[in-house]
Amino acid sequence: MYLDEPQDVHCRVDSRRALTVPEHAKVSFATYFNAFPASYWKRWTAVGEVVLRLEVRGSGRIDVYRSKPSGDVVHLDGRFVKDASEWTALEFAVSLKPFEDGGFIWFDVFTHESPLAVRDAEWAVRTPLPPQRVAVTITTMRPHDAVAALAALGSDPAVLDVVGKVVVADQGAVKVRSVDGFDEVARVLGPRLTVVEQDNLGGSGGFTRGMFEAIENSDVEQVMLMDDDIRLEPEAVLRSNAFARAAAKPVIVGSHMLNLQARTRLHSSAEIVDLGTCFWRAAPGAVTDHDFATSSLRETPALHPRVDATYNGWWMCLFPREVIERVGYPLPLFIKWDDAEYSLRALEHGYPTVSLPGSAVWHMPWTDKNDSTDWQAYFHTRNRLVLAALHSPYDVRSWIVKHGLKLSLRHLLSMEYSTVALQQKALEDFLDGPAGLFDSLRTALPEVRRLRDGFSDARRLESAREFPPPTFDAVRAEALLQPTSRKAAIAVRAAKSVLHNLRPPQPATGDRPQLNVPALDARWFLLGNLDSATVSTADGTGVAFYKRDPEQFRTLMARAVRNYRRLGREWPRLRRLYRDALPELTSAERWRKVFEN
Repeated sequence: MYLDEPQDVHCRVDSRRALTVPEHAKVSFATYFNAFPASYWKRWTAVGEVVLRLEVRGSGRIDVYRSKPSGDVVHLDGRFVKDASEWTALEFAVSLKPFEDGGFIWFDVFTHESPLAVRDAEWAVRTPLPPQRVAVTITTMRPHDAVAALAALGSDPAVLDVVGKVVVADQGAVKVRSVDGFDEVARVLGPRLTVVEQDNLGGSGGFTRGMFEAIENSDVEQVMLMDDDIRLEPEAVLRSNAFARAAAKPVIVGSHMLNLQARTRLHSSAEIVDLGTCFWRAAPGAVTDHDFATSSLRETPALHPRVDATYNGWWMCLFPREVIERVGYPLPLFIKWDDAEYSLRALEHGYPTVSLPGSAVWHMPWTDKNDSTDWQAYFHTRNRLVLAALHSPYDVRSWIVKHGLKLSLRHLLSMEYSTVALQQKALEDFLDGPAGLFDSLRTALPEVRRLRDGFSDARRLESAREFPPPTFDAVRAEALLQPTSRKAAIAVRAAKSVLHNLRPPQPATGDRPQLNVPALDARWFLLGNLDSATVSTADGTGVAFYKRDPEQFRTLMARAVRNYRRLGREWPRLRRLYRDALPELTSAERWRKVFEN
């Protein structure tokens, strides 16, 4: 039993697995971490019945409930406990038969004139699951975060019982071994721990190294990938491990993402790739950015249907050994889209991905980042095209060309010239074919940084206070920010912005910004009417000075038109080229050469 925040009343938390409910109280364990995700076990495992086991002491009542896919609540069973002076074991068996489309199981505790203590509650199966050990792999550029994750991993003896190997792919300038606390976690983890120091090969190079060490140099049955900049609930490792052991056929087991800055918020659950547009998105029916402090699981019907994913982010994701041995290793993409591509490839081999409720880590929310416009824009663009070429069953070139040109124009109207330059380099590198992907693990990031150095919109400054006060009329700026959904109005706005961007800027605006623009207001229909502005970064730590440059506008737009026309013409050839190269790009032999170098 993981002690989530109790509902309706304040309990006394005695330990991680025990609490005391005071007299005249009701506590519901219909919470994210405590409710059993019955529909996922019904759909993906061979388990037909689950058993709630717990120990109680005192007086009170235990009641077991389930929910329907609609969120409606059904009472299943209940039992009074009277004056139990010693710990008393209780057991409730629940069939999983009615849970095909959704539903959870949980229990509530009621007391009258005496308190009731509860400990060691667990959801179990009568037939023991086959034992399987897991290798946990962490890729790090942030050694302090990595040590904190390792410490959490080693804090629970039950977790250490199933962890057979821990691999840290250390890619940072400051090494994990040099950080305070490493010696202690190394002592706790003992011979399980392997730290591999290597060049910065990005997330795909780091995670692949962890997979490689686990598969090639151990006999573990499962491999779990885990980000370093997380806060880990160790119980999640046990739940993913148990679910994979119980699966009727091998499945990839993904964990949800909770908001590190607002711990009660579920930020990301089930996700899919829309193969018609080749963009990731929340799966149909998935609930995102939900605050359990405002609306509990029991009170939120939208959380009760089962939601099927096509991939799970690698903040925490578990792979059976069989999957890796048959599907191969990740693509050499450095960062972005490697997780989505891998799950799509696994699905083509018959291995689906399940995003499992109740298994989660806390991670920085995506809403505090805007990595589609910074240096990562290169990897977003190139790697998405690689995924589309490999896995979309549709002829997506028309959509990709139209969307790409529209996106380029939007960034140019926003004075984000560095973003468009990176996107065009990404497009040109994709057009060159897959032969350079492995070399780009080491060369792409330095090249991207050198390219961005030439653009003012890519340089982060401390604050807008470094400039004179802005000159643009704030009332006019407010009017420009008013949204419109009418296509004719949008077309008029765009035409006016294009004409504005073709005219020479006012000379004084090169040194003095016309407006200080918050990150949330950095929209093309505002920036497209300015000659300069400071624009805040998404995380609020600084600003960039955007300056309009008609020559850059013309040159980059012409380059985008030329590249996307070529992409449309050559798409069938490129699809064949990348698909033919896939076996080599994902082979152990090819990755071994990378690591040996």
